[in-house]
Amino acid sequence: MIDRDQVLHVARLARLRLSDQEVDRMSVELSQILDHIEKISELDLEGVEPTSHVIHVENVLRADEPRPSWPREEMLDSAPDSAEGGFRVPSPSPHA
Repeated sequence: MIDRDQVLHVARLARLRLSDQEVDRMSVELSQILDHIEKISELDLEGVEPTSHVIHVENVLRADEPRPSWPREEMLDSAPDSAEGGFRVPSPSPHA
């Protein structure tokens, strides 16, 4: 079980301020995570290749093929503010 001091130490390293209630909750949640990791480490994973997905995923995106775009003039005509063949947008704030 992860105790309060360990949670507070990790919170300090992460520069987090946690309330007493959050420290108690994190103690329980982090302990549960470590328990799950311990169970996984007990499994025989010999010959199992590392994966980024639990199931095999292939070709999840459409093919990147060129295709015609919408007519430029039609898009500019429907824009709220266009000028010189492009979209006009507000200048960025100097404080952004």
